[in-house]
Amino acid sequence: MSSVQQACAGVVVAKKRQREKLKVLLRRAQIRKRVRAIARQIERDCKGESVHLICILKGACIFLADLLRELRIPVSVDFIAVSSYGKGSLPSGEVRITKDLDRSIEGLHVIIIEDILDTGLTLNYLYRLLQARRPCSLKIAVLLDKPDRRVTEVVVDYIGFKIPDEFVVGYGLDYAELYRNLPDVCVLPTVDT
Repeated sequence: MSSVQQACAGVVVAKKRQREKLKVLLRRAQIRKRVRAIARQIERDCKGESVHLICILKGACIFLADLLRELRIPVSVDFIAVSSYGKGSLPSGEVRITKDLDRSIEGLHVIIIEDILDTGLTLNYLYRLLQARRPCSLKIAVLLDKPDRRVTEVVVDYIGFKIPDEFVVGYGLDYAELYRNLPDVCVLPTVDT
């Protein structure tokens, strides 16, 4: 076995061991059902009007993809990327744009799509930034809400699930860029911060 094959085999074994330690918090069937309900709520609120979804990269991409497939109204999409976490699991407190929108949102009905709301710092910053760009309306949809971590209040229009203050991965959420591909939302045992 070559050194590359050995290294790959070691990574697979390490991932399997770590995956075995994960505790499932939300199963994919629960998530699918809730995403469908959020889509129906958005459709009712939009009354047939088109909506422009802004996905916060990278974590919200799975939520966005599933929500898009459920919506039965005209939808356009754009992406924005922000950095508020260092290499650990705690927010740095500083929010910066690493990828801005590709087009203007002036006059559009906009919904920000986010994977998780914890401190509220990132969403509060983004909401103010996007509101200044004069959309017709601006709402927020989050898959997961951790109210116990809130530092600043954010008004959220669509919430998937309220969860306890535990570090979660899967369904787009990561730890050090791992676990995004898990179909369930899982609690990651103690992580280095």
